[in-house]
Amino acid sequence: MNCLFISLYLDEDVNVLVADLLRAKGFDAVTARDAEQLRATDAEQFAYAISQARTLVTHNRTDFEELVQSYFDSGQMHYGAIFAVRRSPQEISQRLISILNQVTFDEMKNQVRYI
Repeated sequence: MNCLFISLYLDEDVNVLVADLLRAKGFDAVTARDAEQLRATDAEQFAYAISQARTLVTHNRTDFEELVQSYFDSGQMHYGAIFAVRRSPQEISQRLISILNQVTFDEMKNQVRYI
C-alpha cells in the first residue's frame, strides 16, 4: 500500500472527542466504538487496526508495548502505534495533528511514537 496520510484507530481508552476533533480538521480517525470493537482484547484491537491499515492510538502503553515488541520479534508488520499520556482531548488531538502533518503513512509503518 502506498499512501501519503496516516489513518488513525483510537482504542476504547481514548476519548471519542479526540476523533471528532481530528475529523473536524479533515483527518481520518476511527474509534473502537465506530468500528464496533468495544470490549475487544488488546491483541484484537491491534489486529483490527492492522487489518484496516491504521495507526493505533492508545493510553495503554504497557500492554501495547508488549504487543508491538512481539510483532517486531516475529517479523510481523504493523502500521504504527502512538502512546498518548492522558491529557485533555484537545491537547491529545493537537499532538496527533502535529504527527499527522509531519509523518507519512510509510514512515509510520512499524514505528512507535509517544505523545
